[in-house]
Amino acid sequence: MRVALDTNSLISALILASGHPATSYRAWIAGRFTLVTCDEQIEELRAALQKPTLAERIRPHRAGRLVNELRRVAKMVEQLPRVRRSPDPNDDYLLGFAEAGRADCLVTGDKSGLLALGSHGRTRIVSAREFAAEME
Repeated sequence: MRVALDTNSLISALILASGHPATSYRAWIAGRFTLVTCDEQIEELRAALQKPTLAERIRPHRAGRLVNELRRVAKMVEQLPRVRRSPDPNDDYLLGFAEAGRADCLVTGDKSGLLALGSHGRTRIVSAREFAAEME
């Protein structure tokens, strides 16, 4: 199974070890699915992790480890198609890399945006809770 985790899910996994995003993250680390990502997501993640509110909650070595794991283990998607479908244009790249990475699922907590779409091409768009239940 190929899965795209939105940036907020990755950050949430670092903040709360017992939450649904953390369950998804642990399933990836355990090799239960292939995570797809792209340079745009890694840059968004780096920028978010440097914000003072997050930097206070997440130790730098944990943030750095996540970025390094993404680069080393996740399937990097190079060529993103132009997508204009999300209610939030800033999230269109997530749909693009899910599409280009042939993701079976895009996991997100964006209830009014991405989750409302339900799917994008062959990719199901599911909540962290729903995906964590599949992984348990």
